[in-house]
Amino acid sequence: MRAPWSGSDCYHEQLKRNSKFLCLDQRMHTELVGRIVLQLNRTYPQILTDKEALRFRNLSAPTAVRLAELLVYLQGKGEEEFHEFYRGLQIHADKVYFNLLTRVSRRRGPLFFLSCFSLAVGLALLYCYGECNLSGTGPFLSFSVLGLGSGASEVLLANAKAYWI
Repeated sequence: MRAPWSGSDCYHEQLKRNSKFLCLDQRMHTELVGRIVLQLNRTYPQILTDKEALRFRNLSAPTAVRLAELLVYLQGKGEEEFHEFYRGLQIHADKVYFNLLTRVSRRRGPLFFLSCFSLAVGLALLYCYGECNLSGTGPFLSFSVLGLGSGASEVLLANAKAYWI
């Protein structure tokens, strides 16, 4: 389990960056927020007391408001509380956890963006100079459609067929 808080950034800063994403994510529904609050309360009563847990599970307030209040509350606590919140998030909503801004930015570093840019430039050059005979590009184009969207796949397959003819 790799923690999103590892690195040079202070965990308070990372929680602030992730807070907006978490509050806007539709997957952070009432039941999920309730499960995380219960885990923090029952497993770690020193993090959330019963009174605080009731406040964050109060259904009269919208889920986004309760979640925002919980995140502000955790920012006032220490590093242990921060770790346990993310652990609860990973347990109950791993797809949300793995899409956190602080995790995505670490997974997709400068090399990822450089490779994407290189691919885009290569495809642009192929498109611009596709009128002339580029021998050997047919097999490349037909195998390049793996992992692309349907629109891009159709264009590449059409170009590959044109080169094979």
